[in-house]
Amino acid sequence: QVQLVESGGGLVQAGGSLRLSCAASGSISSTNDMGWYRQAPGKQRELVATVTNFGLATYADSVKGRFTISRDNAKNTVYLQMNSLKPVDTAVYYCNAWVVVQRAYSASDYWGQGTQVTVSS
Repeated sequence: QVQLVESGGGLVQAGGSLRLSCAASGSISSTNDMGWYRQAPGKQRELVATVTNFGLATYADSVKGRFTISRDNAKNTVYLQMNSLKPVDTAVYYCNAWVVVQRAYSASDYWGQGTQVTVSS
């Protein structure tokens, strides 16, 4: 019913920047919170940043001041601008969205397939 498609990952040197995008499509009535999570090898998935449909953003302490999350509600798209990247930021980044599908009464949780971000030292 709902697909989240991510793009923008890749390989970058430490100190560089990347911008991730995630577009939600399908039988969408409305989109609530959207966000980004990441999972490094051998570690649990962790929250990176979330943004409400009113634009209120929250960040993990490890990315504050370096990453910026934003969204385009008309396009059901969320972005993650990542600056001053560090090798510890290397992970698979997953998009997440709480979506109310058509003819539904509540939101459900959807995930993208993940995009690899690798930061070299």
